[in-house]
Amino acid sequence: MNLELELQLEVEAPGLPTRAQFRTWAEAALAGRGGDAELVIRVVDGAESASLNQRFRAKNGPTNVLSFPFRAPPPVQSHLLGDLVICAPVVAREATEQGKTEAAHWAHLVVHGVLHLLGHDHLEPAEAERMEAREREILAGLGLPDPYSAVGAVCNRDQGVW
Repeated sequence: MNLELELQLEVEAPGLPTRAQFRTWAEAALAGRGGDAELVIRVVDGAESASLNQRFRAKNGPTNVLSFPFRAPPPVQSHLLGDLVICAPVVAREATEQGKTEAAHWAHLVVHGVLHLLGHDHLEPAEAERMEAREREILAGLGLPDPYSAVGAVCNRDQGVW
């Protein structure tokens, strides 16, 4: 698999992952898929995240990750999976609140977002179990802990976070 990654860093913050880390995490989520893929990851501040969250989800305030899948209309051929928008201040805050390293939380959000771009979801309990199991498997393969074992797990389905 060949991944073309466009990384847009719209904010400067301590603890931001490297391009290589973003690529490693995205490739892990895409493993076994085959074929080429294109992905945009945009790292933003709270204001941009809040604006997008309001515009596209009618939710107030910033959120950790937003996924925008791309589906090319026929007959257009494209390897673009879509865009992930990740809010750096929310990642830092959540990592602290949940007792995780920032790197582990960034990895989880990239994996989670890419799985959304591939069609996974967590709206129904059975879907959530499948998606979370896949996330655990991918992150374990990267040597990272179960992201849902910490207090205040990342994905709050009742509040529609993600």
